[in-house]
Amino acid sequence: MFRLKASILRFLKSDDGPTSVEYCVMIGFILLVCIAAITNIGTTTSGSFQRSYDNMS
Repeated sequence: MFRLKASILRFLKSDDGPTSVEYCVMIGFILLVCIAAITNIGTTTSGSFQRSYDNMS
């Protein structure tokens, strides 16, 4: 039990914690940008296909 407590305290005191948080925030922003871009591309593509379909009918 003492080893676990010492490991947790060492982890909390280390400088790796903020770096991990920064990486998580950065990955979150990258995911938001990717989702927005994919949604925008999907909407644009859907409109193009709909216009093509309308012209063929």
